[in-house]
Amino acid sequence: MNRVRQFRKQQQLSQFELSKKIGVARQTISLIESDKYNPSLELCRKLAIALNTDLNSLFWEESK
Repeated sequence: MNRVRQFRKQQQLSQFELSKKIGVARQTISLIESDKYNPSLELCRKLAIALNTDLNSLFWEESK
């Protein structure tokens, strides 16, 4: 489970806006959010930067 959707909504970004920010298709964001696509480390890093967070918070740490 990842928290891309949660962080994206906190930043008030649409899937389209986030996709343009990191250079991927909107469908890629949708697939990542629904755990149907396993992004590369580089894409994970771009997501974390665009969402103003770190990889652990975005993909690995349990929510509190």
